[in-house]
Amino acid sequence: MRHLLSPLDFSVEEVDQLLNLAGDIEKNPKKYAHLCDGKKIATLFYEPSTRTRLSFEAAMLNLGGSVIGFSSAQSSSASKGESGADTIRMVSCYADICAMRHFKEGAPMVASMHSSIPVINAGDGGHQHPTQTMADLMTIRSLQGHLGNMTIGLCGDLKFGRTVHSLIKALTRYENVTFILISPPELRVPSYIREEVLNGHSYREVISLEEVISELDILYMTRVQKERFFNEEDYIRMKDCYILDMRKMRMAKETMYVLHPLPRVNEISVEVDSDPRAAYFKQVQYAVYVRMALILTLLDLVPEEFR
Repeated sequence: MRHLLSPLDFSVEEVDQLLNLAGDIEKNPKKYAHLCDGKKIATLFYEPSTRTRLSFEAAMLNLGGSVIGFSSAQSSSASKGESGADTIRMVSCYADICAMRHFKEGAPMVASMHSSIPVINAGDGGHQHPTQTMADLMTIRSLQGHLGNMTIGLCGDLKFGRTVHSLIKALTRYENVTFILISPPELRVPSYIREEVLNGHSYREVISLEEVISELDILYMTRVQKERFFNEEDYIRMKDCYILDMRKMRMAKETMYVLHPLPRVNEISVEVDSDPRAAYFKQVQYAVYVRMALILTLLDLVPEEFR
């Protein structure tokens, strides 16, 4: 039995296989419509989610399976004091696989130690979000034709953004990737990312998006959250630097694509949505295919040609 807790739990070769499988699912959905007949996924979401929870549920339904679970800690026995270990032991009696989102970093790892079914980390605090990373990788590969040999700008909340942390970890395994980290000083990537993950890789940290947007092949936007600043003056001073609009887009390459894990608030102007380089809604669709491929992989139901 295998779990997915970190984007590094799969080797580069296994990620390639997973993305190839997801690509085939995109092209031939009917071929996969009944591979999970009789199987159940439990979606254990201890904090709010729209895209990730519905994406997992759509993925299992598309495969012919069914869904059980809860959408908040308050609607589960956690509100009565039940431990995560007891919850996963109980859920293991009901489902074949589970996706867990939790506000505590490391909670899915703890659950995996007590589970008799595969556990997928659907986001744990500010730590990891490996399935979003798989969707990001599929989006980049589909648009650029490859992973590696690119300059990626990650913009906004790089301190608390788990999607950013996971994506950086995944992309450091590919050749010739340059990272440009664009954030206010208050929201720089954590020191462990710089010292343990980016050490030995090409990266630099800047404050201004406009200063570097012309260099980028991929721009990965995230929200800048007002509550993360120490004072309102700093927020007011910085917030407009991280709003992507058509004026900034005109400074970018025609081949630069914009990704965003969503939800967005105001950091991407709606006028950008009609630009062919806006790829964030493609990410949403790719995420379903990737999660379908992951469910099949962890349940050992992958068609023979993708093994």
